[in-house]
Amino acid sequence: MKILNLLFLITFLSVSCCFSQDSATTVFHIDKIPTEGILLDKGWKFQAGDNAEWAKPDFNDKSWQSINPTLDVHDSLPQIPKSGICWFRLHLFVDSSINQRLALIIYQSGASEIYLNGTLIYHIGVLSTDPRKIKAYDPWGKPVLFPASKTGQQILAARYALQPGIFYTTMFNRQNPALQMRVNNMETSIEQYYLRISSSSSDSDTFRMGVFFILVILHLAFYLFYPSQKANLYFCLYAVFSLAGWIIGAPVHEVEHKFYYYNLALDFEVFSYLFMVTALYFLLEQKKGWLYWALMGFIFICIPLNVWPYTWGWAISLVVMPNLISLEITRVAFISIKVKKRGAWIIAGGAISYLVFSVALLLSGIFGIGEKNLFNLPFTIFDITFNLANFSIPVAASIYLGLDFAFTNRSLKQKLVEVEGLSQKTIAQEQEKQQILASQYETLEQQVTERTYELKKSLEDLKATQAQLIQSEKMASLGELTAGIAHEIQNPLNFVNNFSEVNKELIEELKTEASAGNNSEVIAIANDISANEEKINHHGKRADAIVKGMLQHSRKSSGQKESTDINALCDEYLRLSYHGMRAKDKFFNATIETDFDNSIEKINIIPQDIGRVLLNLYNNAFYAVSEKKKQAGENLPAGQAGYEPTVSISTKRISSPTTGGAGGVIISVRDNGNGIPQNIVDKIFQPFFTTKPTGEGTGLGLSLSYDIIKAHGGEIKVETKVDEGNPDNFGKGKETEFKIQLPNN
Repeated sequence: MKILNLLFLITFLSVSCCFSQDSATTVFHIDKIPTEGILLDKGWKFQAGDNAEWAKPDFNDKSWQSINPTLDVHDSLPQIPKSGICWFRLHLFVDSSINQRLALIIYQSGASEIYLNGTLIYHIGVLSTDPRKIKAYDPWGKPVLFPASKTGQQILAARYALQPGIFYTTMFNRQNPALQMRVNNMETSIEQYYLRISSSSSDSDTFRMGVFFILVILHLAFYLFYPSQKANLYFCLYAVFSLAGWIIGAPVHEVEHKFYYYNLALDFEVFSYLFMVTALYFLLEQKKGWLYWALMGFIFICIPLNVWPYTWGWAISLVVMPNLISLEITRVAFISIKVKKRGAWIIAGGAISYLVFSVALLLSGIFGIGEKNLFNLPFTIFDITFNLANFSIPVAASIYLGLDFAFTNRSLKQKLVEVEGLSQKTIAQEQEKQQILASQYETLEQQVTERTYELKKSLEDLKATQAQLIQSEKMASLGELTAGIAHEIQNPLNFVNNFSEVNKELIEELKTEASAGNNSEVIAIANDISANEEKINHHGKRADAIVKGMLQHSRKSSGQKESTDINALCDEYLRLSYHGMRAKDKFFNATIETDFDNSIEKINIIPQDIGRVLLNLYNNAFYAVSEKKKQAGENLPAGQAGYEPTVSISTKRISSPTTGGAGGVIISVRDNGNGIPQNIVDKIFQPFFTTKPTGEGTGLGLSLSYDIIKAHGGEIKVETKVDEGNPDNFGKGKETEFKIQLPNN
């Protein structure tokens, strides 16, 4: 009896073990389910070939060889045929104390059919006796119901085949098990699966892709508005390639596509480093030396290393290359700091930040804390340190560009101060010149009356005075021009200042929303920043164009004719004249009508000289309607319609009367001011003749305009309507029109 009890005890202990030997058959015993589940990696039997009987529980598999199907299919399981079907069998015992629903969590690198006690319960991928029809599929651990019985030993069998002719990769630390099964309870499996796919990796990847998308839009806008700054183009390409790499590198279920998608994703990532380091070279204005070209060569060497060696080649591109790039950027940034390059310390800080967080990322992996969550956030320590490292340099570059905009704003303010000073100086000189002119004119009259015998000497003095007066007229024109420029440049500068302040506040909101993980708000704020930057760029260019126009006008004429867009020239000086008038009289206002012939091609003229002619005609027209408005306000009878000051400008292409080709253009400047009496129409082009009060005109504007037009081979005419004496026409004004005809040489 004692012997029987001892035998019973031995039998009981052997069944209670996780693995018990029964005539060379290993039984996988499951008596409890831990939180992480139980990996079925022991006790498997393997046999090449295909036989439906092998799924049945009564089949004798003692002659089959032992195998661990969870190992890597590429280099650890040579017995699995590359083409054809094979079988795996596992003797399984589930303890009756387990009362939860069970699930199988499966990863695989082939196609399979899963049998339990001879019954097909699942098929994953496409399994066929024709190797060409086999499609390997990896469910990425999606749990499926495991209807295991709890009444005794059972057989878990898998009919399995690899897809022929495909390649495998361990890129991004991905594994390629032949068939990996883990048993867990269904509720825990579902919870872990959705936590894995929707919490850690998905949110973090979405965050990265969102940031890269913002960088693409931001730097593309910068480049389109500032094409000369090539750094923005390369930063845009860096963000594009990084974004493409993250999109393509998403989990792939079709095993045949993994190799190509992951290699392409890493290739995009490698090339993004090329564009990033190139962008920093342009941004810091550094010459590309041998270290730069060595890095470029190493980047191209990394492409084949991504494919081979199998287990570690990709780590060169993913670990070694970024750190080398960061070290080079740090070196270049410190060189720029040494030569006192403005803002270079920001780039150096970004590169050092990358190195620091890369080390933190490595340590989190070594000490096994990378997958832990902080403060109940969906991001793990790995995600946080990886994102901080990955965005250190791009964020530093964006901050650098933001400060560059601030410096540009400060420069615009300095230019405005200079323009205002120049305007005040010019006005003072003009007043002084007017006083000198009046004094000299009286002196000349006295000399003509009293000293006729000194006529020759007086004529010589008159010529010298005339030359001085011509210069005075030019300075008067410049004074009116700069007054208009000072008035017009204030508006874009105010826009630049206002949008810069708004962007500063938006950036603070962006940081807050980004810290809170509100991606939609981050994108919305980033879009607002991008829109504001477009407006800053637009008004900055507008101010720049105004200053350039002033400098061009003030520059002494070279006398060389240039191919010029006459419509643009007319429009530019029209705006400057109008704002100059408003600068002198803030209550002045007038209706401006333009009719430009778009069929006019560019003509050869001296733009500075023609600009002076146009400015003189515009100033006269605005002066005429301004005086008429003052009279209308004082004398208009009650009940009559108010006077509307109107100045009209038009251009028209004319054909040659002999050839029928493009003969030239006609420029018309028309106003509804007081008009010109017929008895003085023939005198208006004479030097020193003016209808303005003393001190308000030199009488040289139209004379100079006449000479300039004649020098261009053209002619200038005036047409004016005579006042009929009808009091009903008082509020309408009389029309005066100057016509300039220029040949198209």
